[in-house]
Amino acid sequence: MLFVNIGIIFGVYVGARVFEHYRGKPLINKMALQPLIETPFSHTEEEVERKNLNRKEEEVERKNLNRKTVKHAPKEIVAHEIEKYHDHYFKVSSIAMGLAAISYIYPPLTILSIGVIGYAIFPIVRQTENSLLKEWRINNELLTSIANIMTLAMGQYFACALQSWTFHLGDKMVTKSKDVSTQMLTNVFDQQPNKVWVLKDLMEIEVPLEALRIDDIVVVRTGEVIPIDGFITEGMARIDQHALTGESVPAEKGIGDKAFAATIIISGRICIKVEKTGLETTVAKLSEILNHTADFKTSLQLKGEKLSDQVAPPLLSLSLLSLPILGASSATAILFSAPINTIKIFPSLQTFNHLTLVSNKGILVKDGRALEELTKIDTILFDKTGTLTKGEPQIGQIILCSDEGENEILTYAASAERRLMHPIARAIIKKAEEQHLKLPEIEEADYKIGYGVTVNFNNQVIKVGSVRFMTLEGIALPPKIEEAKARSQEEGFSLVMVAVNHQMKGAIEIQPQVRPEVKQIISQLRQHGIQQISIVSGDTKPPTQKLATALGMDNYFYEVLPQDKAALVEKLQKEGRRVCFVGDGINDAIAMKKANVSISLRGATSIATDVAQVVLMDGSLSHLYDIFDISTKLNTRLQHSLLFWAGYGVINITTALLLHQVGIFKSTLFYSAAFGIGMGHAMYPLRQLEYKKDGQMLKKS
Repeated sequence: MLFVNIGIIFGVYVGARVFEHYRGKPLINKMALQPLIETPFSHTEEEVERKNLNRKEEEVERKNLNRKTVKHAPKEIVAHEIEKYHDHYFKVSSIAMGLAAISYIYPPLTILSIGVIGYAIFPIVRQTENSLLKEWRINNELLTSIANIMTLAMGQYFACALQSWTFHLGDKMVTKSKDVSTQMLTNVFDQQPNKVWVLKDLMEIEVPLEALRIDDIVVVRTGEVIPIDGFITEGMARIDQHALTGESVPAEKGIGDKAFAATIIISGRICIKVEKTGLETTVAKLSEILNHTADFKTSLQLKGEKLSDQVAPPLLSLSLLSLPILGASSATAILFSAPINTIKIFPSLQTFNHLTLVSNKGILVKDGRALEELTKIDTILFDKTGTLTKGEPQIGQIILCSDEGENEILTYAASAERRLMHPIARAIIKKAEEQHLKLPEIEEADYKIGYGVTVNFNNQVIKVGSVRFMTLEGIALPPKIEEAKARSQEEGFSLVMVAVNHQMKGAIEIQPQVRPEVKQIISQLRQHGIQQISIVSGDTKPPTQKLATALGMDNYFYEVLPQDKAALVEKLQKEGRRVCFVGDGINDAIAMKKANVSISLRGATSIATDVAQVVLMDGSLSHLYDIFDISTKLNTRLQHSLLFWAGYGVINITTALLLHQVGIFKSTLFYSAAFGIGMGHAMYPLRQLEYKKDGQMLKKS
């Protein structure tokens, strides 16, 4: 009777496939849709090889699609169709499980229950068919299908329904988890206004968002979402950039500052000159990067999938050999010792959920391989300027060599530098504002790049700049300034000279500002097990050595030119080290490409051109340790997941062989319990995320 039932099931399946062929409108399935939304991005070598093996299957599956409606569909539409597919079969399998349970009490429902169960396992068997046509070998999909068919043929309807339910639940959870990962930074973007206010001829005109052009001036007020990327030309505002950078503190922005799409104005009114719109905005590029990264698989995950396929032939052989001895039920139960589709589901969930944690902290992973490589890093190289130190320096002491006091020297310098935007100028102006100094308006300035600036005020010629600028202008340096110059060079500081009417009046000491979070980050990296932490700088030895000592670095490299940074990375790699380079400037690009992992804290302003694999979007080092910690946790959880399913398989085989009364029904229940535990373990990172969000909400209130 068993073989008759198997024949009937096989005949029904063949009939359904023939009907589907002549109908010409096959059911959309995920295996056909997936290749249309995946793009080759940052895959491991093992994954690339696997994708090449799957190419034939993809071609077969694509033939099952209505190309006119799917091939050229936007990614959002295709992803929506995949989600609908999983939801559909999950609901069907849930109904099948309910009907199977009720049919034990009300037998007339049995026929309906069998039909619904058959419909639920149809896509599972179809995957096996495609796999056999592609590879002509026994793999995990075949075991899954045989287990489903045998369970149905033996009349274990509830067990069969439960098997299909767990299968479709796993696929549904993977889809949902991936959606959370890829939409985290872009859900605000979906709330963009349909219309915006544009300033034209001193009047505000409401126009559709899609009608905006580059260089248009957009007016945005309190409570509104900024619809474009651009520079502020008028006004000031406090802007919530949390969705973009992960930074919870609103940013104060004014004229000349950059504003980004999908950020919200907390207070104020600003006019923004449009630089990028639509798909060219930073948040849109983030969405594209996250879509690519979410397709990443770790080598541990790929090895687990490969191992699950390798154990399929031995398990099938063991099941066939035990059939005459144990019977059909226990022999089929042995097939459940393979991890079925769980070896694909749970590692994917782990990866997606940890990517969500990373994104929530304002960290953008542009290359998925970095998550895996970070667990192997033993050496970190920090670029000094702009990475360990802030881009804007701070004012040290003011050296006087005339009758003028400190405020007068600072006023001269700030007035001359007022229209300049380089970091030193901003630091001087900021110091003058802190001292509440009144700066005169100067209409004209003669600026010599790399030297200094000359301005005229009240019949006075004021010159502000470097030592070589003063030398070029024929202005002598008094002994006091010469002493300060020598001391500053030793300390790693620089001096801005101030002269009035060709007489040196004083100098302002410019000091690099070490990021306040650096010491704590280095301490955390030590605890994480990083063996060597070093500074790489283009400065001279004394200031580099002093900073390295102050921060507790293992080593330092000074007077390193941009091209030499890459050579240093290669040298360390040849010594057997795995190197992570942390930088922020364009001169770090070559070294970043050579490093095993590259991290940038240049922030959202450079996302389109940044070569780093990981970008700290808030522009600080505050979350550097987090990316190391999360990558380690991901690797650990993946190992635990694989060990868990290996242990499950050993227990299931042992009980099936030694305890003959453990048949397919009990084995299915055992598998379902293990599936539930595995699901909880895989989804735990998202529980941490929810707790964190609640904490932020309480803090805000």
